[in-house]
Amino acid sequence: MMFDQKFITAAINRSAENPTDRRNFLRAARLTGLGVGAAALVAGTAGMADASDATTASTDATAPSDAAILNFALNLEYLEAEFYLRATTGQGLPDNLTGGTGRRGGVSGGHTVPFKTPAIRQFAQEIAGDEKAHVTFLRSALGGAAVSRPAINIDDSFAAAAVAAGLIKKGQKFDVYASEQTFLLAAFVFEDVGVTAYKGAAPLINNKTYLDAAAGILAVEAYHAAVIRTTLYGLGLAAPTVNISDLRDTVDGRPDDDQPIILNGVANLVPADGNGIAFGRTTAQVLNIVYLTGHRARSGGFFPNGVNGSINVSGDNDRDGDD
Repeated sequence: MMFDQKFITAAINRSAENPTDRRNFLRAARLTGLGVGAAALVAGTAGMADASDATTASTDATAPSDAAILNFALNLEYLEAEFYLRATTGQGLPDNLTGGTGRRGGVSGGHTVPFKTPAIRQFAQEIAGDEKAHVTFLRSALGGAAVSRPAINIDDSFAAAAVAAGLIKKGQKFDVYASEQTFLLAAFVFEDVGVTAYKGAAPLINNKTYLDAAAGILAVEAYHAAVIRTTLYGLGLAAPTVNISDLRDTVDGRPDDDQPIILNGVANLVPADGNGIAFGRTTAQVLNIVYLTGHRARSGGFFPNGVNGSINVSGDNDRDGDD
């Protein structure tokens, strides 16, 4: 048996927001590595686990459950999958990967990118496949607790971000799907945020099985970010990333953690601190970026109606921390 009874019971209690969610996590556990014996053991103690819900919750009432954290990540994966799938196929996620709890929304904007470089087309297709797989995996792990895809606005949000970053003037159009160059700059907006989001969320995950999965997704997102950053640098498009990085720094409230692709006049393909360690963002800071605001909000930017799930509020520039 991979884990003992005490650990598994505590992990499932911590990861589930209610008894129904707990059963969904048990089902997902059979698919993601806990093993049939371990799952059966926890199932046999379900009544005892239900009775201890109040005690378990009271030990750390402010900590989000693992289900809440994974659902927060799922919202971001919906956005990335829709962005890349539209760029490479002209279509988004199939309907069977968009339902769940909360209000399901549509996606506005996006179309196939007229790729001219075979290598860029190929890795864009690979990233699109990875993001779709992330959505599929997280939905399977969460079961009936998975949130639905929220409303996503692609075109208007990228235009607003470009204005805020000083790349275009207000009133001008900015079609990120118009060329492979603009597509890569748009991808730069997402990929670094995805890496810092998983890095920031990792310490909050209690269930080791899901922590292992999150670490795996983090690694893939970091690979994606490295490909995007290296390609932009090779194409001589590092300069615009300074504006984008400054925008992220402005809205997420941190003084100067974000790093562009060129720093102090030299290549900066790997954003890390003096110890070679990547930084993380809180959920509130991530929402500041995707909501395109430096203030406390529940919607905006790429998510006009907000994200689904219990973690849905961005932070204020004057303070740090999750909301």
